[in-house]
Amino acid sequence: MLTLYSYWRSSAAYRVRIALNLKGLAYRQVPVHLVQDGGQQRAADYRALNPQQLVPLLVDEVNGGARIAQSLAILEYLEEVFPVPAILPGDPLERAQVRALALHIACEIHPLNNLRVLQYLSGELGVDDAAKDAWYRHWVATGLAAVEQGLDVFAGRFSLGDRPGYLEACLVPQVYNARRFACDLAPFPRIRQLAERCEALESFRSAAPEVQPDAQ
Repeated sequence: MLTLYSYWRSSAAYRVRIALNLKGLAYRQVPVHLVQDGGQQRAADYRALNPQQLVPLLVDEVNGGARIAQSLAILEYLEEVFPVPAILPGDPLERAQVRALALHIACEIHPLNNLRVLQYLSGELGVDDAAKDAWYRHWVATGLAAVEQGLDVFAGRFSLGDRPGYLEACLVPQVYNARRFACDLAPFPRIRQLAERCEALESFRSAAPEVQPDAQ
């Protein structure tokens, strides 16, 4: 039994939902609302589970209730514990290339634009909505430009040739957020085409924010 503590709009949780679906793993989802009640991730019962006070959190009941935080650590755990079907390439160089782009998305783009950063810009620094959106779009455009170039190394329709994996699990949620904030994706045709191919697949459709049990 796998339990995923998630929030419907969290792009990090979205990554994990995609990976679980790509591997065909059943899981139970527990919503943690990041805005209601002052942020349910700050509640004492959730802090006891995850002192980082973030989502996602994966709990593996079969493995003694092991708790894994941070989306990329969860993806790595799933790949090692449930290796078939793989979400990383078999070749070491290709695995490194996938990880490099995934880390760029998760560590360079996303942290500058996640909910708590945007809340700090608005609340503590008094940044107005127009300036906040400009901040968001700047860092998305800068980050996706590097991803667009990085996709050159993949010859197939997906990072695993004929199917998506780890990279797409990270990329599609970032594209979703970029659309939500009206970022201009015209300069990134490879990214747009790859995202559209993924979004046509059931493993991605069923992981989308709008169809989650806590969607609002």
